[in-house]
Amino acid sequence: MFTEENLKKLEALKKQYPTSRALTLPALWLAQEQFGWLSEDTMKYVAEQISVPFNHVYSVASFYTMYNKKPVGKFHIQVCTNISCQLLDSEKMVEFICTKLGVKKNEITSDGKYSVSEVECLGSCGTAPVLQINDDYHEKLTAENIESIIQSTSR
Repeated sequence: MFTEENLKKLEALKKQYPTSRALTLPALWLAQEQFGWLSEDTMKYVAEQISVPFNHVYSVASFYTMYNKKPVGKFHIQVCTNISCQLLDSEKMVEFICTKLGVKKNEITSDGKYSVSEVECLGSCGTAPVLQINDDYHEKLTAENIESIIQSTSR
């Protein structure tokens, strides 16, 4: 269940959107912020809270990669592997990150600190290759600055 604070946020959001369906994205985001990921039960709860069918909420959550459908680490590293980033070796960067952290793609480190996944596009083709850690973008990646970026999360 949402915290009292998040229930208030949801009520405020309801006033900003013309229909319940339009509220789906921000309601899911609110749920993910609170729970860390969107389980099927969480999606059902969101559907109830905004009075839309579960299959609508599920289809929205499944379509957008910004919604985590399984648990992620405290620092969720998403590396773009779409064409602009791929041409600049982003797939090798994923391998480098996984090796550095001792984790496979789409898994969480044993301490729960990191998870690594590939994503289709982070919308930063002009500064490729790019990765996102939680809500922060890191562009023009190299092995050296990836090392520095990962080290900055351990502080």
